[in-house]
Amino acid sequence: MMSGLDSTMVNVSLDTLGQVFGAPLGIIQWVTSAYLLSLALALPLSGWLMDRLGARRIFLGCFAVFVVGSTLSAMATTVEALIACRVLQGIAGGLLAPMMQMMMARHAGKHMARVIGIAAMPVMIGQMLGPSLGGFLLTHLGWRWIFLMNLPVGVLAIFCAWFVLPRDDVTVPRRLDLLGFLMISPGLALLLHGLAALALGDATAPIGLLLSVILLGGFILHALRARNTALIDLRLFTGRTFRAAAMTQFLSNAINFGGQLLLPLYFLKVRGASPGLTGLLLAPMALGMFFALPVMGRLSERFGARMISGAGAGIALLGTVPFALAGPETSLLVLTGALFVRGFGVGSITIPSAAAAYASVPRESLSSATTAINICQRFGGPVGTTALALFLQHQLTANYPLAAYAATFWLLAALAGAGLLAALRLPGHLPTRY
Repeated sequence: MMSGLDSTMVNVSLDTLGQVFGAPLGIIQWVTSAYLLSLALALPLSGWLMDRLGARRIFLGCFAVFVVGSTLSAMATTVEALIACRVLQGIAGGLLAPMMQMMMARHAGKHMARVIGIAAMPVMIGQMLGPSLGGFLLTHLGWRWIFLMNLPVGVLAIFCAWFVLPRDDVTVPRRLDLLGFLMISPGLALLLHGLAALALGDATAPIGLLLSVILLGGFILHALRARNTALIDLRLFTGRTFRAAAMTQFLSNAINFGGQLLLPLYFLKVRGASPGLTGLLLAPMALGMFFALPVMGRLSERFGARMISGAGAGIALLGTVPFALAGPETSLLVLTGALFVRGFGVGSITIPSAAAAYASVPRESLSSATTAINICQRFGGPVGTTALALFLQHQLTANYPLAAYAATFWLLAALAGAGLLAALRLPGHLPTRY
């Protein structure tokens, strides 16, 4: 919850922070970019750290570092200091999600899907409350409270985790794959930065993307040779279930974040809605996801990952098509109903496929599996949003806005269709490994 709350509150505060520090947009956007890039740099280390030090220790340490980073961010007196503190937060944030999933996969047993669904609820609540809470804090208490809000949440989380989380299993004396780390972490960071630059039309984007391809390609060759000693064991992807689950996770985030980019622009630019009204119109999508998360785990256990994830992707597709077909007079009530359907569908894809991925690998491979799945999750969003942004820009040069957005919604629907095809490669019922 803390990470989702923090990122959404910071996003709505960028304009205010720019005014406070007298920084232009090109500088102040690094308050967000530094967090994301440091997250990408830290993420590949999560599996090795879990094996070497234990998931519980790293989980508690990451919460502590995040709280310290939040406190220092609130105390920052220059934009450079604030950006440096956000790097600290990003490192902790990059390790938290795989740590949490690792512990759930180890201890949830046959109820893995149900536990993942319940654990996703606070994250969803944080993302839903973040923009409204951030606006309230900026208006009534000031920008420093955007970061101070993390303190009570973080301290409570540390207290609960200390007494509730099980002790770590015996740790593994595993050497750090330094060469692999020096290739994959900068490669992922360059990929993330290159995609953002490409969407903005930055002329340097191809250079960053080319370097990322070279580094990531080098890591793949290195990891295939290193096998057990690699930072991430790529042999996991030879398993059909794990491969299908990873692709489903990637496409699920592309569908989700692609919609978060496209839908507000549609209401603002095509339908002429105000920012306030746009926020209200988008609320049903978040509600749909909120209602899907707590029931998908139980349904997955009963009907299997293939049926539930596939149905979720199909529902997301059905909720997207009305926007591709919408005319200038299409009722907003119809579109908000479609958004609820779409949100319910998107919220139904991730949990069954994640549970399938972790149930398909042996216990000793869970640390590598959670790292790999989290990388697929994290980078599905940037790839999807960049593809949609570039396609929309091209369409706007040749068509009226309504036609341009309609064509782009068809592309978003196609991504949902690809997610459906990936989900259909998941197995039905899985054996309980843990």
